[in-house]
Amino acid sequence: MAANAQGVAEAPFVWHPRSAAEAWQLKATLGAEGVFTAGGTLLRTQWESGLAAMPNHLINIGEIEELHGLELDSETGTGGFGAMLTLSDIRTSPQVNTRFPLLTEAARSIAAPSIRNLATIGGNVLSMVGDSIPALLIYDPVLHWHDGSNGLKEPLSEWLSTAPVHAAWKERLLISIELTQPTMDSNTKRFVAYHKVGRRDAFTPSVVTAALSMQLDSDTRLSDVRLALGGGQTIPHRLETAELFLNGQLANKKTITEVYALILEQYEPKGDAFVPVSYRKKAAANLIASELWKAVR
Repeated sequence: MAANAQGVAEAPFVWHPRSAAEAWQLKATLGAEGVFTAGGTLLRTQWESGLAAMPNHLINIGEIEELHGLELDSETGTGGFGAMLTLSDIRTSPQVNTRFPLLTEAARSIAAPSIRNLATIGGNVLSMVGDSIPALLIYDPVLHWHDGSNGLKEPLSEWLSTAPVHAAWKERLLISIELTQPTMDSNTKRFVAYHKVGRRDAFTPSVVTAALSMQLDSDTRLSDVRLALGGGQTIPHRLETAELFLNGQLANKKTITEVYALILEQYEPKGDAFVPVSYRKKAAANLIASELWKAVR
């Protein structure tokens, strides 16, 4: 935070670029002194809690038109979500709910309505622990960045695995998030579910956030199983070992019991002073097992 000669804190200077290229150039010029901001809900929380210092310059990307787009292609089953789309925009879109229902449910569960009117999908993703991320991971998400050249595409899962230790992404501007609907076999039915478990539903950090999608044939044999977990300060990720185990299995008591044990063994969430790791592991395993039972019935 800047200060004047008397030591009184001053507000940062706010820039208002009109294009992604202009915003990126400002960031390149200002370096660590400049920070991109959109809804600002996460930044404000970090400043007030002392987790981050207020920068000397804020680069307001809210007026950049290309960051607000929503493009849904029914032929390819893809969707492009501008980074500045608010959680309320996503929650209230019938088209999003039809094509990407897990994302709609995730948006509904995050914070209070007044916050959802400001908070953006881009900001939720860039927090690395946002409750929208497990839902997004089900749809093979790809991040589109402006990097000062021809642009960069990066799978969300790859970015999440490197972002905590490699800060180069902070010099780029997130433009949009591309999702792809799972393909549907005509001989199967698809079952999807999203759950956020918290001490006060939408108003506190989640204990566990789970998203799943799978196909069942007439014999209740599983295919195209996709599981993602997050919550609290745990960076969300797909449960690839559990997915591999479930694909091709019959959804019965034996299978569900075994995958429950597998999740307990392999899921490694971060605990805190309020909710220990052991509780988060059991909650995650219970959620997945419960939804498998619902799908069978």
